[in-house]
Amino acid sequence: MSRADELGRLEQEVGVLIRRIKRVIGERARAVHPDLQPASYLMLTYLASDGPQRSSVLSDRFNVDKGAISRQVQHLCDLGLLDREPDPADGRATLVSASADAVHRMESVARDRRRWLDEQLSEWSEADLREFVTGLGRYNAALDRNG
Repeated sequence: MSRADELGRLEQEVGVLIRRIKRVIGERARAVHPDLQPASYLMLTYLASDGPQRSSVLSDRFNVDKGAISRQVQHLCDLGLLDREPDPADGRATLVSASADAVHRMESVARDRRRWLDEQLSEWSEADLREFVTGLGRYNAALDRNG
């Protein structure tokens, strides 16, 4: 096969991966809370891993207008998945963070997902897994570097 053919196969496989990821994000969101939307789940995972943030940071990070972020934040607060607190650096601003309940739920979902993934990849050796993860990391780094 030519390089062009292999690049076509790569695009095809990445397309399958994207569809699978969209489905999995929806499943994970519903596992955390039945009313949690996938886009809000992604924001919640970011807050759980990176800590409290201003809504403006979320707007920049996810390239979503501030009004939409504000609605997502309010919805997540209503679900009990986000906490708000004054920003110690600027009392006029507010920080949002994943609630303890949200973190607990997300950790449980992640454990279940890793267990499932381990079962699906049981025939892969550690070397196979390492090689795939390394290659995927190189792919992502190349795309990040080149836009």
